[in-house]
Amino acid sequence: METFEIKEDFLLNKKPFKIISGAIHYFRLPVSQWEDSLYNLKALGANTVETYIPWNLHEPKEGTFDFSGNKDLVSFVNMAKEIGLYVILRPCVYICAEWEFGGLPAWLLKIPGLRLRSTDPVFMEKVSHYYEYLLPKLKPLQLTEGGPVLMMQVENEYGSYGMEKEYLRQTKNILIEGGITVPLFTSDGAWKEVLDAGSLIDDDVFLAGNFGSHAKENSQVLREFMTEHGKKWPIMCMEFWDGWFNRWGQEVVTRDADELAKEVKEMLEIGSINLYMFHGGTNFGFYNGCSARGQTDLPQVTSYDYGALLTEAGEPTAQYYAVQKAIKEVCPDVWQAKPRYPQLKNLGKHEVLESVSLFQTVDKMTSKRESVYPLTMETAGSGYGYMLYQVSLKNYRRENKLKVIEASDRVSFYMNKEWLTTQYQEELGQEILIDGNLTENCLQLDLLVENLGRVNYGYKLNNPSQSKGIRNGIMYDIHFVQGYQQYALDFSKEQLAGIDFSKKADPQTPSLYRFQFDLAEVSNSYIDCSEYGKGIILVNGFHLGRYWKKGPHGSLYCPKDFLKNGTNEVIIFETEGIPINQLCFSEKPIYSALEK
Repeated sequence: METFEIKEDFLLNKKPFKIISGAIHYFRLPVSQWEDSLYNLKALGANTVETYIPWNLHEPKEGTFDFSGNKDLVSFVNMAKEIGLYVILRPCVYICAEWEFGGLPAWLLKIPGLRLRSTDPVFMEKVSHYYEYLLPKLKPLQLTEGGPVLMMQVENEYGSYGMEKEYLRQTKNILIEGGITVPLFTSDGAWKEVLDAGSLIDDDVFLAGNFGSHAKENSQVLREFMTEHGKKWPIMCMEFWDGWFNRWGQEVVTRDADELAKEVKEMLEIGSINLYMFHGGTNFGFYNGCSARGQTDLPQVTSYDYGALLTEAGEPTAQYYAVQKAIKEVCPDVWQAKPRYPQLKNLGKHEVLESVSLFQTVDKMTSKRESVYPLTMETAGSGYGYMLYQVSLKNYRRENKLKVIEASDRVSFYMNKEWLTTQYQEELGQEILIDGNLTENCLQLDLLVENLGRVNYGYKLNNPSQSKGIRNGIMYDIHFVQGYQQYALDFSKEQLAGIDFSKKADPQTPSLYRFQFDLAEVSNSYIDCSEYGKGIILVNGFHLGRYWKKGPHGSLYCPKDFLKNGTNEVIIFETEGIPINQLCFSEKPIYSALEK
């Protein structure tokens, strides 16, 4: 049985061990890419792989758990062992990771007054229930049980959020009582305030830092903090940021390969490293996160390419080879090899088969919820995707004011099925004017609300804005409107099966487009979205993610796992009134000029 200890060095089987690790999130990759990604990490010269475990992905509904497909964590860890890699697991309930709500499930928002990431007894009860299901899966994977897992994380960057040590201790105790016997750790930014707030150093929980440059200076901060608390532990950067994530409407972030290699070499000369990310992958479905800057929320893109050592599709980059060389210079005895490359292919152009207006088929896709006042997305549905609200307004035959009070995140207004305007969270509450020349006695107001992604970092985790949809109401003239019909749309397979394409098409409204085509052989590819407006794409029922004309990305990665030899079906939901006539594949990613 192998052993792993943390003393003045990391000790593997009683011998000093430098951890050279890279982050690969199993849930951001199709299963077919796991092996090549892990192999390429090993070929880099690494000995360990690190991954988060997102609570919201594995418990999408309270009490309903899913570890199938690319959520099969146990298979991923066992594959890492077969390839010859050790594993660091981060099963903390909050992961940040530019992931929707930092990994916290949306259904938590249905609980009034709940305080997240705290000793709130209701929150800790939900955490305990989740761990009751998760920890039996993790226990046999530990090094102490013959598995490859060296360490596990208690909480993530808690010092950037709170300082409640009792919360950290209760979480640590749940892990221990659940059979976790490998060393535990926390990781925070490398300055004293957050280390002091977020660590359990006095409880002998190992402390690591997160940073992407200035290794000497940041490591010195860690060393001094340890010394103040009587510890002589090794230095480890648990998230050495080798790139960065991207937001809609902003330039793609890049990092020079030689500069990165120089910084990695400096860190390796000091201690151990986990490259974040080694392979970023994709924010499939509605799972992209969101940054918060004051009153402005900045949702992140579908691609989690991250400027990492492997591209979103798994191709080695210039950064890969530069870092591989740097590792060899510091650790000349490591095993290295040539990396593997994925197959990417242009799968052609395909004409649209049929289309339908959402307004014509929404009642076939999902059941209507009626209420006096509006329901939030979490109350009326899964909390992800879209909500269509419908209300009837009396026509007073003069210009009138309309506004939405307390809603998130993006609201498109339609009067009698014609688009009026679209407002974002920062604009919601501003009045719009209703034309006084409309002739109908009763006006039909439709509001399509999109959850653009909950924040994954910072103070807004407990902000009411994380509850999506309309939280308060609609005001017409100066009074609140009553009588709502609402449809929760998360584009589940059941909802897709309910689309009635025999109904009326109207490309000026939010619409669904269906494509059908045959493939003799499947391949990884990209779907060109550069001429579309805004929406989502589903391939044989699998939700690839969001596209948006504002850039910087003008394509969605389409792994071969979600295609079939033979007949394939693609459904596109386009919200911006842009007709879609063709589905075009590409063998490479496409980038869009940023909208001004």
